[in-house]
Amino acid sequence: MQTPHPRLHLKRWLLLTLLAVNVGVFAAEPLHVQVDQLLAAKAAGKTFAAPATDAEFVRRAYLDFNGTIPTAEQARAFLADKAADKRAKLIEQLLASPKFPERMAEAFNIQLMERNGSSEEWRKYLTESFRANKPWDQLVREIVSPDFKDEKLRGAGYFITRRLDKVGQQDTDYPGLTRDLGRLFLGFDLQCCQCHKHLTVKDYKQVDFNGLFFPIQNLKMQAAGGEYKTAWVQEGLVTNKYEFVSVLSSVKGSTGPRVPLGAEVEIPMAASKEDLWAVPPDPKSRKGGVPKFSPLKELAARLAAADNPPFARNIANRVWWQLMGRGLVEPLDLQHSENPASHPELFELIAKELTEHKFDLQWLTRELALTQAYARSSVLPTSADQVPEQLFLAAKERPLSAEQLARSFLLATGEYERVLEGKAAGEGEKKKTLKDFEKAFLSAFANDAKEPELVVSPTLKAALFLRNNDQILWALQPRPGNLVARVAALKEPAKIADDLFLTILSRPPTTAETATLEKYLAKHTADREKALGHFAWAMLSSMEFFTNH
Repeated sequence: MQTPHPRLHLKRWLLLTLLAVNVGVFAAEPLHVQVDQLLAAKAAGKTFAAPATDAEFVRRAYLDFNGTIPTAEQARAFLADKAADKRAKLIEQLLASPKFPERMAEAFNIQLMERNGSSEEWRKYLTESFRANKPWDQLVREIVSPDFKDEKLRGAGYFITRRLDKVGQQDTDYPGLTRDLGRLFLGFDLQCCQCHKHLTVKDYKQVDFNGLFFPIQNLKMQAAGGEYKTAWVQEGLVTNKYEFVSVLSSVKGSTGPRVPLGAEVEIPMAASKEDLWAVPPDPKSRKGGVPKFSPLKELAARLAAADNPPFARNIANRVWWQLMGRGLVEPLDLQHSENPASHPELFELIAKELTEHKFDLQWLTRELALTQAYARSSVLPTSADQVPEQLFLAAKERPLSAEQLARSFLLATGEYERVLEGKAAGEGEKKKTLKDFEKAFLSAFANDAKEPELVVSPTLKAALFLRNNDQILWALQPRPGNLVARVAALKEPAKIADDLFLTILSRPPTTAETATLEKYLAKHTADREKALGHFAWAMLSSMEFFTNH
């Protein structure tokens, strides 16, 4: 028998290897299945909450992906649908809706700006980026190193310019911007490292803060004008490393631009200073030049890179937190070796898969929304006792943002379209706009500026707002087509209860709730319409309405 040529053996081996790889790829479970498997393995012996009811799920999904509660008609249609795959179909429908990029832009605006100012250019940039499903790494590079001349991209610069905008006689807050870059894009809070090594986190060094600080302190704010339609930042010429000293040990150090825990970027040398300019400064027009070497671009390229694991881990953790109410690493901005993830294997898997999917946040959002974890009830089994939140045995109740509350309140009261169309005004009254309502709800429910909106605590201001605010009271007055007028026209308490509960809470009432409403109406026959307004107010002020549960 003739022996096959060695090259044939090699070809056969390559073919079998490729086949094995492909079989492995196709045999691998989707991420949402792997997520549930790893959560189940960690919680061995523990009891998970039951799946959320259809009413819980439809409300949760609309709030997360549409930014508001469903209408009563949308809730009824979902509850009546008998299809086994209706939840997956609803996720696809909501992700394909034009409301989804608006909701993502809003959620990331809250995360990234932390209520520190507002800008139409910035919001437009975020919305259009999510509408185009722009990869997260590209979006972050555009934010960290903005192109202020490009009309479509200049809004990204607000992240930097807002933070460097001086307030009164205060110094420009270069350290604050440096800290925020580390916290929000890497999950590292390096604030303590500006002047010395971190006192409690061994992984964080003084050089990590200063390597990030170096490109930031090189920026100079410029006012809008000429070809720049917004405020912008100009970079100065860099020829030497940045020098720093520890206030604790007096040890000196120096660094070039450097992503925390990463390699230092070499500063290029030139024969003369003139050779360092791409566009030399013009003394006559007082125009600054454009350096050939941009520390900010170098920082952006290395920070938002596939080979920078903390970048992927941070956004994986934040998207998980957004949908599950708690991060795999808590606090979100303190990722380090001594603060491991609650599910290390799951954490690394999500970051790895997201990187391999080119930082596609819509893909990740879909996968997490398809998990059993996302679709669980927030009610723990009665046998559960002191269950740690980090096991994700049940859905975590999440407070609605001020924006979600404003829209949901108007939608529930039947006044959303009237307000949106500018018809919300009585005789002699000023028109009420959506911006007016959002501003009022932001004042009552949003966190203070620069305070991360990760936890929202009840306040006296919010309680007084619900009780006394003119806009709240106006929306609960009966007028053609709104909720109070509609239910007041119904005769049967059961139908009234059904309409109220589906409209406000996206679920049918219980028998006990219907009986309570019937008794309440029996006591207020003389002022039935007013009584229904009060009953609706009580539901709209309830914790059930104020949380995504």
